[in-house]
Amino acid sequence: MINDKMMKTIVVHEFGAPEVLRIEERALPIPGPNEVLVKVKALSINPVDVKTRAGKGLAGRLRDRMPLILGWDVSGVVYTSNSDEWQVGDEVFGMVNFPGLGNAYAEYVAAPADHLALKPAGTTHEEAAAATLAALTAWQVLVHHMKVGRGSRVLIHAAAGGVGHYAVQIARQLGAHVIATASAENKDFVYGLGADEYIDYRSVRFEDATSGIDFVFDTVGGDNIVRSFDVLKSGGTLISIPTGISPEMAAMAKSRGISCRFELVYSSGSDMREIARLLDTGALKSHLYTRLPFVEMAVAHEVLERGRTVGKIVLTVQ
Repeated sequence: MINDKMMKTIVVHEFGAPEVLRIEERALPIPGPNEVLVKVKALSINPVDVKTRAGKGLAGRLRDRMPLILGWDVSGVVYTSNSDEWQVGDEVFGMVNFPGLGNAYAEYVAAPADHLALKPAGTTHEEAAAATLAALTAWQVLVHHMKVGRGSRVLIHAAAGGVGHYAVQIARQLGAHVIATASAENKDFVYGLGADEYIDYRSVRFEDATSGIDFVFDTVGGDNIVRSFDVLKSGGTLISIPTGISPEMAAMAKSRGISCRFELVYSSGSDMREIARLLDTGALKSHLYTRLPFVEMAVAHEVLERGRTVGKIVLTVQ
């Protein structure tokens, strides 16, 4: 029986510092109807992982389900299938059950069939795992929420980060004129992604360096949101992903004739297929900041918390 087998997982019994991430053995999960069991080859982490582990992020939603297996981003091989869509041996990747409990910090993950896409043959499992939550966030914000089109002027904050580096590439594919903020050491990197203009946010106030923006993609939060109002033209839109929008911010935006809101990514197999298509054609590439073994998850969290990551952190599962 599958559930007689054991697997390594990383479990959180209490919220706190990276040291709360404990390696434990558990029985393999049993996939339900229209689910598959994925033997994980690689997974990636995101700021929401770090925030939730620390008691913020999605902790409020998940607190009653302790102990938790965090994580949502996986790439691997279908081990068993209760779905007509996937066969044993298929190589798949996706963001699982977000914003619920993904249980992805594990060697095997039970995933809804419609949260996955076929991994392109020319894409490694590490590259595919990276292009899940972060790439989906960029896709859903730019395509579904902003409806960015040819000629749109798009300002992307923290363009060298996990979400940001996908957002620059996707916005360019949509035909937008992309203005990217990043540190000086990442100037060449963001230009290499396809940015049309670059702003060193440390030496220049971005609101003094650009204007007439149709869409601001905010991945920073804080006062960056209100400051961005100054660059938006009338009818423009700002979407922030790290933090919510206060009533005061919303009122200020409305008084200026602009839209300002928070959006949260959601699991979607159809959107994952679009990401797979872009990866397959080479139009979208994952930049891997570092690769670590699965058992070094606490180290991965520490690295991400430093806030200097360029691209994505991935972990490999042996």
